[in-house]
Amino acid sequence: MKLLEYADEEMLAIDLANVLAGELKSALNQQDRVLFVVPGGTSPGPVFDALCDANLDWSRVDVMLSDERWVPEVHVRSNTRMIRERLLVGRAAAARYLPLYVKAADPDAVLAELEASIVPRLPISVLLLGMGSDMHTASLFPKGDNLDLALSDRAPVLVSMRTPDQPEPRITLSAHVLNDAMAKHLLITGRAKRAALERAQSMTRAEAPVRAVLNDMVVHWTA
Repeated sequence: MKLLEYADEEMLAIDLANVLAGELKSALNQQDRVLFVVPGGTSPGPVFDALCDANLDWSRVDVMLSDERWVPEVHVRSNTRMIRERLLVGRAAAARYLPLYVKAADPDAVLAELEASIVPRLPISVLLLGMGSDMHTASLFPKGDNLDLALSDRAPVLVSMRTPDQPEPRITLSAHVLNDAMAKHLLITGRAKRAALERAQSMTRAEAPVRAVLNDMVVHWTA
């Protein structure tokens, strides 16, 4: 794990966007198509604002979320909604989006359908993740009902996840799929999350799931 510190969130967003754009360009020089995996939440929004007009061949980029809440795209809690509003605009509107939601009451009933569009695109070329103060990343939650499966090297590509403190089911890429990314970045802000990340390194993966993806990770942090 490598930690990069920034003076403020604006500098972090600009620098990280430039790094991601450079890695996507490099991957496109070697592959016909590349897979770019991103987090939801509010923290990456400024990065996406800076990245969406990067001068690269977005028509050859597949974009998908690391995880998604099991709600329709129009729902206020949909991560897809944020991605469409802040990343898939400008030049990046030419990218192809791979959804993690289809209309169904139970995500487990359609995991195979969703995986069918993802598996041919693997491995991930460029990965950006976030982390919660509970040390979850993607939807790998310490109290998740399918955490053991999601952390297993034999896990399927996609795993559903339910937790006592989340109002809806989630769907997440499994840890080994995230960890196999060619370039990996973690975005965190605030001293509390940095302290949590430092604690995570002496904890088990079940206690701190972010540990499962820290190998060769570049962490971008500002207070």
